Amino acid sequence: MHARITARLAVIAVVALVPIWAPAWVLAQDAKKPIPPNPVGAGGTWSQTVNREAAIAGEEFDKKQMELIGKVTGYFNQMTEIKGLFVQTSADNKRVRGKFYVKQPGRFRFDYNPPSRLLILSDGHYMAIQDLDMKTDDRVELDRTPFRVLLRKDVDLLRDSHILEVKEVDDVIVLALQDRNPDNPGRIKLFLAKKPTLELKEWITTDSQGLDTRVELTEVNKTESLDPALFKANSMVFQKLNQ
Repeated sequence: MHARITARLAVIAVVALVPIWAPAWVLAQDAKKPIPPNPVGAGGTWSQTVNREAAIAGEEFDKKQMELIGKVTGYFNQMTEIKGLFVQTSADNKRVRGKFYVKQPGRFRFDYNPPSRLLILSDGHYMAIQDLDMKTDDRVELDRTPFRVLLRKDVDLLRDSHILEVKEVDDVIVLALQDRNPDNPGRIKLFLAKKPTLELKEWITTDSQGLDTRVELTEVNKTESLDPALFKANSMVFQKLNQ
């Protein structure tokens, strides 16, 4: 039970806690459930602000920083299909593992290893958070999550995000960003290795209480054969009605 609860809290590391889409009876049933801590940092504040016009024009960044921003933007624009393994570490140092799949634009799937029975996936429009043990099936519009900026068909970090930090450390590009849309708060810090080729290695999300959740990727492989069915959620609503 403890492992399942820990995994459910950790899964929110890849989403923003925003208004959930679900039938009215489901919302009424869940209305009294407390909202768990938000590892994405929704509603949090920033210690640094970026002028919108200046950021778009690149006036706040030097030549080297603009080059790094361009490389990260290009990486996400050129990423079509990838798969691999992930390790997710929550603020209390609890770890959960699993497999992930990404198919641009906007589709992804995170399968968590047992004993967790959590599954999160996006069909490009809505993201589903399903807990097969607790029989919960929450839906969030993909555009209401902080990963909207990175999973667009046309990624443009300068246009769509406040870039709060960008630097290179030991052949690793570090870039922290916040969505420009005020409805999508949350801080994401990306780490991309430059060698042998540019590759996303991990990200850290920070919630409004300053708690971090780290997601590390391993065995990342490009592929061209991901089954579209991987990104279609099987509705649990009808399972509830039939019980």
